[in-house]
Amino acid sequence: MLIDQQDQSDLTSGDSIRLISMNHILLLLILGFFSSTTKPAYQVAATTSSHSSLMESHDEVWSAAESAGFGPPELITEFRALWTDQGLYVRFDVRDVDPWYTYTDRDAPLWEEEVVEIFLDPSRKGTHYAEVEINPANVVCDVWVLSAKPKKMDLSWNIEGLESRTALLRNSEGKSVGWTAVAYLPWGGFRSLPSTTHVSLPPESGDNWRFNLFRIERPGGKTDPDTDVILAAWSPPPGRSFHVPEAFGDLVFMKD
Repeated sequence: MLIDQQDQSDLTSGDSIRLISMNHILLLLILGFFSSTTKPAYQVAATTSSHSSLMESHDEVWSAAESAGFGPPELITEFRALWTDQGLYVRFDVRDVDPWYTYTDRDAPLWEEEVVEIFLDPSRKGTHYAEVEINPANVVCDVWVLSAKPKKMDLSWNIEGLESRTALLRNSEGKSVGWTAVAYLPWGGFRSLPSTTHVSLPPESGDNWRFNLFRIERPGGKTDPDTDVILAAWSPPPGRSFHVPEAFGDLVFMKD
């Protein structure tokens, strides 16, 4: 029942207690949903492959990585990751017949256009996590997210040593079928995050971070970017905001 300001002033103490109890129950239900819902997990395999072969997206090298697909089938995004003692390698293969962009400067608001994103939470606490976005033109936006609610971000923060590459994919007729993004995130680039003070860098086998993956697809193109927007997530949050640490899944580092 909606209660306007006048109604609230007329509540008895018993009514107030009942309202508080209902709010408390609602909060517990929300928290219970996140705690009882099984979160997805992704196992990152270690690799001894060369830096150049990983950055050049050689399929025989990346075949050792677990594949995680998300989003609608006609716009599927396939994610893979591998790691070495030097850093984390991530790859997105994006199905998209008309990828587009306008931003060309680092740390531009890429989320306003078409982009893939990874959120990395080394301490698993939901604060002071890293966000990395890449658009089809290989423009990067890396962000230090101090808190998700209220949302506080530091766009001046950069992952030192980050490298990325993108490539447009075409079929035999020369028509666009998608694009690929690969990024190298050195472990040293995470040391400036307060959350990594007690986190092993590089990770040890079996270490477990929290993370999530996203893609924003805007089929309306440059002229109508806000129509029919598709917000795809590997571990979907309950609303339109991606910044819901409770929805993050596990990123498990494994060595043979």
